Amino acid sequence: MNLLGIDFEDWFHPELIQRHITGKNNKPTVVQGIDKILEWLRKNDTFATFFMVGELLESKPELLDKILDNGHEIAFHTMYHTRLDTPNFKEKFTEEIKKFAELTKGKSRGFRAPTFSLNESSAWLIDVLVDNNYLYDSSVVPVKTNMYGIPNAETKPYKITSKSLEKNDPDGKILEFPLLVTKFLGKKIPAAGGFYLRTLPMKVIKNAIQNYEKDDIPACFYIHSWELTPEFMPRLQLPFKDSFITYHNIEKTLERMNEIISNFQFTSFNRFIDNMK
Repeated sequence: MNLLGIDFEDWFHPELIQRHITGKNNKPTVVQGIDKILEWLRKNDTFATFFMVGELLESKPELLDKILDNGHEIAFHTMYHTRLDTPNFKEKFTEEIKKFAELTKGKSRGFRAPTFSLNESSAWLIDVLVDNNYLYDSSVVPVKTNMYGIPNAETKPYKITSKSLEKNDPDGKILEFPLLVTKFLGKKIPAAGGFYLRTLPMKVIKNAIQNYEKDDIPACFYIHSWELTPEFMPRLQLPFKDSFITYHNIEKTLERMNEIISNFQFTSFNRFIDNMK
């Protein structure tokens, strides 16, 4: 069984968009796609974990019941989609995680860092998760890219601590679920979804999942809410590279996800953990 996380964000949350917009009075539009996403999961008999940006729950509290009532899981993705390694963010994050607990009635037990920004400078995250009774994290990508990555991290789930981000620590209380990676043209690359789902040949991604399954490792896959509902995602004028990464093949995301989800079995993180017991 593999893992499906939906990073539930709105159009103004992605890092490559945030850097080009000003002001905080952005009106959410992608939240309108929640029913479409839930219906898609229902048709495919699949459960997912929704890594939610907290401010969306503040503006639309009904999102919580819609997600939970359909058998899915709610998890934390910070309140405003802020990178963990942003200067002086630790204190703000400690406040945010408590606010999210209020918004979700204490239902959240999992976390994913925006832009997978867990690294040596933000390793404090793991201790904060422990202090707030979290069970797992899914922020590690075991390959280095321009924006993120811990290249020497394990590929299978392991117990992570603030002093051991890369390797299993028997004393760890947080279970880390690293994102799917693979080899392509002799180089290790991410293959877990998002831009890579929209860009890589489908055969490469399918082979990556099959290889994990052969090794009895859950393939940890992610997709953004705005990729599944491009009709609610406004097109901004961005520099070419940022525009390409954000919008390339976005209209084909759902079609590609259908191909993945029909060939492999996925479930939410909490259901996977319950089956491990």
